[in-house]
Amino acid sequence: MRPEGTFPNRLRNSVSEPLSPSLDDATTPPTFDVLPLSQETREALATMGYVHPTPVQRSVFEPASRGKDLMVQARTGTGKTTAFGLPLVDSIIRRSQKSVQALVLCPTRELALQVSREIERLGSGREVKAVAVYGGAPMGKQIDDISAGAQLVVGTPGRVLDHLRRGTLSPADVRALVLDEADEMLSMGFERELSAILDTLPKSRQTLLFSATLPPDIERMARERLKQPEFITLSSDSVGALSIDHFVYFVTDKIGALVKIIETENPESAVLFCNTKVETEAVALALQRAGFDADWLNGDMDQKEREAVMGRTREGKLRFLVATDVAARGIDISHLTHVINVDLPEQAESYVHRTGRTGRAGRTGTAISLVSPKDIGALYMLRLTYKIRPIERQIPSAGELKTRAEADLVAMLVEAFGAEQHPEDLALARRMLTHDRIEAVLAGLLRAHLGDRPKAEEQASAARRAKAPPRPRREPAHRDAVPAVSGAVAPAPAEVSTASSAPAEERPRRDDRPRRDDRPRRDDRPRRDDRPRRDDRPRPDERARHDEPVTFGYTVSDAPADAAPKPAPKAAPAPKPEAKPTRAADLADWQPPEEAGDDQPIMAKGGGAAPPEDPRDHSLVFVDVGRREGVGPADLQRLLKELAGVERGDTGRIRVRDRHSLISVKRELVDRVIAAFHGAEIGGRVAKAELSRQSQAPETTEA
Repeated sequence: MRPEGTFPNRLRNSVSEPLSPSLDDATTPPTFDVLPLSQETREALATMGYVHPTPVQRSVFEPASRGKDLMVQARTGTGKTTAFGLPLVDSIIRRSQKSVQALVLCPTRELALQVSREIERLGSGREVKAVAVYGGAPMGKQIDDISAGAQLVVGTPGRVLDHLRRGTLSPADVRALVLDEADEMLSMGFERELSAILDTLPKSRQTLLFSATLPPDIERMARERLKQPEFITLSSDSVGALSIDHFVYFVTDKIGALVKIIETENPESAVLFCNTKVETEAVALALQRAGFDADWLNGDMDQKEREAVMGRTREGKLRFLVATDVAARGIDISHLTHVINVDLPEQAESYVHRTGRTGRAGRTGTAISLVSPKDIGALYMLRLTYKIRPIERQIPSAGELKTRAEADLVAMLVEAFGAEQHPEDLALARRMLTHDRIEAVLAGLLRAHLGDRPKAEEQASAARRAKAPPRPRREPAHRDAVPAVSGAVAPAPAEVSTASSAPAEERPRRDDRPRRDDRPRRDDRPRRDDRPRRDDRPRPDERARHDEPVTFGYTVSDAPADAAPKPAPKAAPAPKPEAKPTRAADLADWQPPEEAGDDQPIMAKGGGAAPPEDPRDHSLVFVDVGRREGVGPADLQRLLKELAGVERGDTGRIRVRDRHSLISVKRELVDRVIAAFHGAEIGGRVAKAELSRQSQAPETTEA
C-alpha cells in the first residue's frame, strides 16, 4: 500500500505548495477573507452560514482560478463541492455569457442534485444558473432548462452523453470539467461514458478531478487526460475509516443475527448495506416485522420512490435505510451513528466508502459487519490493504437480550414518572430507600403496576424500536458543508474533517424536533396537572394529611372502600396503526402488533399513508412481465380483478420492474392469482407466475 499522501513518480508533474503558516498554524480557523473572492460570492457564503473554509477549499481555490488541471485527493464530507464550486462561480464562469461553460459529472442522480443546488446557492449573487441532468427525469424539461441559458450543467455520465449525442447540450463553450467522486464513477462502470464525453469536449478545457482514493484507474486517467496536473493530497477516506469503531460478527444466518444485534446496539440511525437489490427489500421487511422503522433503496425503484425515501432519510424521519452501494451514492445523513454491512463488500475500497458515511465532521461513528464463511477473504483483504482490524463480537445471548428488555422497562418508567413529583412522595421514597427490604417492596410495586411482565417488556421494547431518529442538526444543506464555529481550533494540515458544530442559537430546540406522526408535539401535550392519573391516586391538592391514611396509586389491601369511582374515559380518536406507547400510562390500552391482530400495516414508501398489506398476512407473487411489455401497476390491478376476481382491498403494493413484477396479495388468494396469471397472455407474451422467494423465507430465524 502506498504511504499516505504520496504519488508515483510517473504522475508527479507538479506538487502543490504546502499551506502557508498563516493558514495552518493559527490558533483559530481562518475565515473566507483569506481567499480573493468577489463581494457577491462573500455575501452568498454568509447567507449559507459558511464562515471558515476547510483545508481542501483553501488549497484548491488559487490553482483552480489560475486554470490549472488538478488531481485532488481528499476524503468525503470535507467540503469538496464548495472547493470546486467557488472557483467555478467566482472566476471561471463568465456571467455575461448565457451558454454552458462548465460541466460537473457525478456518479448518481442524488449527488448531481445536491451539487447543482449547492453551486446555484454559491453563485446566487453572480446569477450563475446551474441545471441538473440525470436519468429517470423527463428529457424535455432538461432540454428547456439548458436552452434557457444554463451556464453550468451537473449530471450523471449516461444522461450527459445522451444530451451531447442529441445535440441538446453544446460542448463548444465548455471551459472547465469537474469529475466528482471519480473513483466511484469508475468502480460503477462509467469508464466508457467518461471517455466518450471527454472526447467531445474542447482540448483547451480545464479539468479538475476529485477522488477519495487513488486506484490504478484514476492514476491512468490522470496520466492520459490531464495536462501537467497539480496534485493536492490531504487525507483519503481511509483516514476517516480509521477514526471510527469497527466491529465484526461471524454469523451463518444474517437476518436473524441482524435483528438481535440491532436490539442490543440500539443505533439512533443507521444505513445498512447489501450487495444485491433483492436483499435490500428482504432485510427491510424483516426489520419492519420486528417493529423497526426501516425502508429500502435500490436501483429497481423509480425516481419518485427514490426521492421520497431520500427525503425521509435527510429529514430524520427514517431510522434505518437498507441500500445497495450504487443506490447509496451521494447520500448525506448528518446524524448517522452506525453503518452496518449486512454483506461485506468484495472490494476493500467499497468498505472504506461505506463506513466513511459515519463519523463525519469530528463526530463519533460505529461500523458493524456481518461476516459469513464466504466473506472471510474480503475481511482479510480489508485488514491487509487498509490496516483496519475490526474487533470481533459475539451474537447477543439470551441474557443480553433480557438486559435490553429490562433497560426498556426502566426507560419507560423514567419517561412516565421521571418528572418533578410531590415533595411528600419524594420524602417517603427516600425513607423507603433506607429500609433493608426495599428491593422486595419495589418488586411488589412493579408487579402491581406492570402486571404480566412478558407483556410489559414487549410493549416497552416496541416503543424503543419505533423511536424516530434524532433530528439532524441545523447545518448547511450540502453534504460537504462545514458550519461556522467561533473559537474552534484549526485542524492539522493532513486532516480535512473539521470538528465543528452549529452555534447554540442555530441549534434546533427540543420542541422543534420531529416526532412520529402519532406522537403529539410537546406544545400540544397536556400539562402534567391535566394528565390522566390512576383512579385511586388523589391529586396533590387532595392528598391526605399526615394524620390520615395514605393510599398509593397501586392495588393495596388497605385502600379506602369509598374510593372515587373510575371516571368514564374521554372519547379519543382511533390510534394510527403504527402507534407505539411512549408513556407507562398508555400501556393499559395498548397492544403490540402481535396481539392486536394481523391488520397492522407496514411503513409505506416515502413516509406517506401506509399500504394496506401486512407482511404477516400478505405474500408476494412473482410474474415475469414488466415495463418492457408495456405493463404498469394499473394494468396488473385490472387483470387481478378480471382473471382472478381479486378486488383492490385484497391486494397491497404492486411493484413493476423492467423484466418482472411483484404483486402483494392476501395469502389465502395466492393460489388463485398464480393459477390465473400463469399461462395468461400479458403484453404480447405468455406469462409465468409463482410464489416469490421473499415470501418463501421464514419470518423469524435464529442465529
